[in-house]
Amino acid sequence: MTLPRMPSFRLDGLRALVTGASSGIGEGCAVALAGAGADVTLAARGLEKLRDLQGRMAAEGLSAQILALDVADTEATERLVEAHGPFNILINSAGLARHSPAIDTTLADYDTVTDLNVRGAYFLTRAVAKGLLAAGKPGSLINISSQMAHVGGIDRGVYCATKHAVEGFTKAMAIEWGPAGIRVNTICPTFIRTPLGEQTLAIPERRKWIEEKIKLGRVGEVSDIMGAAVFLASEASALVTGTSLLIDGGWTAD
Repeated sequence: MTLPRMPSFRLDGLRALVTGASSGIGEGCAVALAGAGADVTLAARGLEKLRDLQGRMAAEGLSAQILALDVADTEATERLVEAHGPFNILINSAGLARHSPAIDTTLADYDTVTDLNVRGAYFLTRAVAKGLLAAGKPGSLINISSQMAHVGGIDRGVYCATKHAVEGFTKAMAIEWGPAGIRVNTICPTFIRTPLGEQTLAIPERRKWIEEKIKLGRVGEVSDIMGAAVFLASEASALVTGTSLLIDGGWTAD
């Protein structure tokens, strides 16, 4: 009897689009996918940071293309994805937060956050799927969500609402596109040391709250997300769709 075959974590020959690639989790995922062999397109609003990342990756023997892309501009996003696709892999790390007590939420903040985190993410995911469907190709579409998609948080009414919404459309899209071999999942990190995360970590009482909630006793690093991105993008997760990979140090365990 032959032994079971270990599925490959390699991504050779696959094209990946990483949005929000100019810093933080997006940058880490781009490096991880390129290291696994993917042909990576780095996308964000500003080209300067993308060029810097492209140069740093090249210094390590990793190649990548760059694309100026504002996920909140859904019509432009759809045109650019159609023009540069199809992409076998999507990592959508574009997102933002405007934290405040719910009683103080402004319409402007609500609209800004939901336009990117929900509307933008929805139509970006759809745009990549449309390219795959037209080409008759399978794929893996991954939205960077949050542990806050599964719990509530202090001053995070709008942010939690957007991330819960991402979980909802992820499940619906996974059901719809599963027969075509297109998988749709989310990665849900806890607080990670990124420019966005540091806004909260810099507040002593918030830092105390975070460290008490994370059972492993430490804040996350970008490197904690990189393996998950490769796993969900690869053949190793071939039967995984419509679900969330929580990387939260045990935050949501209780």
